[in-house]
Amino acid sequence: MTARWVVEVVAPERDLNVTWQPISLLVKNQTPEESDGYPRYRFTHNLLRVMESVRAEYGDAAVFPLYWELGRRIHHERDRWFDPAAALGAAGLDPSLGTAFDDESWDAEIVRRMDLGLELAGDDIGTPIIGIDDGAGDRVAIFGPVITRVPPREEALRLWDAVVTLTTTPGFWELKRTRTERPEFGPPPTVPAFTID
Repeated sequence: MTARWVVEVVAPERDLNVTWQPISLLVKNQTPEESDGYPRYRFTHNLLRVMESVRAEYGDAAVFPLYWELGRRIHHERDRWFDPAAALGAAGLDPSLGTAFDDESWDAEIVRRMDLGLELAGDDIGTPIIGIDDGAGDRVAIFGPVITRVPPREEALRLWDAVVTLTTTPGFWELKRTRTERPEFGPPPTVPAFTID
């Protein structure tokens, strides 16, 4: 939901250039193989391998169409075990990059990129992490916001401006309250097909 908020409302209104980075809860949480969540975390971790192979092949711009397609399948279709080659094809990307799903050599790049966000925002957090420049040339980051729906335009922009203010305020660390509702995903997003210029 945070991604939809940023992409659908905030980015065009605040002229944002978004670079999508991985975070592997399998690695970060050191999820044991015997845990109930392990298969799901393993699957999504392996999808991050595919995402990094896409980045290596096409650059940062190609990551978003795949990310959107993966989110559509997982959150809207409730499909947790799809073929990554099909998702790649649906996003206009080379389906053969799906072989990265089983390729452990991508794990170091996932961890390297994930660690960049954790170094800025701290290790005792989850996802999403938003990193921004603070106006003085330094990169700062914050965990969140965790939202269950995309607010209307004016509220969405006020929320963004508040996040920027909090993130760039020295000495500010945390706000928190218990979540009492599940995400309202709304209709599936339109997945932009990647095209090579």
